[in-house]
Amino acid sequence: MVNVDWDRVNDGLERSRHRMIWKPFGAPEILSLEHTAFHDGVVSQPWDIPEPMIVSVAITGAFFRKDQNPDQPISPQEILDAAREVADAGASSIHIHVRDDEGYNVLSPKRFHDVIAPLHEEYPTMAIDGCMVPALSGEWEKMIAVLDTGLLDAAPVNTTATYIGDSLFAKPIPVIMEKTRLIVERGGTPELAVYTDADVSIAHRYLLASGLVSTPAKWVVLPGLPGGSPIDNTRQMIEGLTRIINAIRDVDPEGVIIVCTAGRGAMHMATFAALMGVHIRVGMEDTYFKWPHRTDRLTSNLEAFQLGKQIAEVVGRRVATPEETRAIMGLPERHTFNGDSDALIALG
Repeated sequence: MVNVDWDRVNDGLERSRHRMIWKPFGAPEILSLEHTAFHDGVVSQPWDIPEPMIVSVAITGAFFRKDQNPDQPISPQEILDAAREVADAGASSIHIHVRDDEGYNVLSPKRFHDVIAPLHEEYPTMAIDGCMVPALSGEWEKMIAVLDTGLLDAAPVNTTATYIGDSLFAKPIPVIMEKTRLIVERGGTPELAVYTDADVSIAHRYLLASGLVSTPAKWVVLPGLPGGSPIDNTRQMIEGLTRIINAIRDVDPEGVIIVCTAGRGAMHMATFAALMGVHIRVGMEDTYFKWPHRTDRLTSNLEAFQLGKQIAEVVGRRVATPEETRAIMGLPERHTFNGDSDALIALG
């Protein structure tokens, strides 16, 4: 039980005459958020946060199947239709995977062509990057064939060795370096995809320090995957993303950073990234959850983009146009597809 000396309190009330201490030295101006009465300098400057924010949409990814998410785009036509929807709605850029007839991720030059070539024709300023992770026999050669055509503006390089869910996902250093060389030499932009702060160190050690990738580089930050940097609550989200972004800034101060996350926290992570002044990726590759504390599910990539757009507006930013996105990413003003479509399609 608290024991209050009320006699002392009452004595203090009398001495203060029941009033706060008030000395308005700057009167008649009592308070300004930008100036002081004692000098003409500005004491509160606008924050250094860029207004245009890339809102990239990752359409389908490699993981979720129809039994996990009935609305998941799987066929080339479903992926193309979803990409068209978000492009028409104002998405900044589009990230593409393709699936086989069983719904599994596949490195198929023909399927990449069937999705991406129409997008380039219809949206010539839209930046399109595609994820090609050679894991099976023959896929390395198919990846090179896709890169040779110039079909992609950019492609991720996953600088990681981790478990993703129940699968070991490890990129040998020679594979990381050679894939990066192939992307750069064919006129594409490598995107350094990192799942933890350790992956930032790998990217720096083998790609930045070697000179294979020049700075400012393009980074995709993907915490929240099972086996990556954990995002299971708000504290982890804030501490984890801050640590990864700080690690990137240590080695690449002006790097272009796009943030997304897998699982339940995707939209909260996007909101936090928007507040930090970096860019975001949303879409059904990364999650089918809308909110971390509820069971609501996304019904489409369009809905995911619309939420990303609302996030931008709420924090006083706006969705970067495709043209602005290409400038931010250091890409040519328009995509030029110079590949042999027939040869690409023949590769299957």
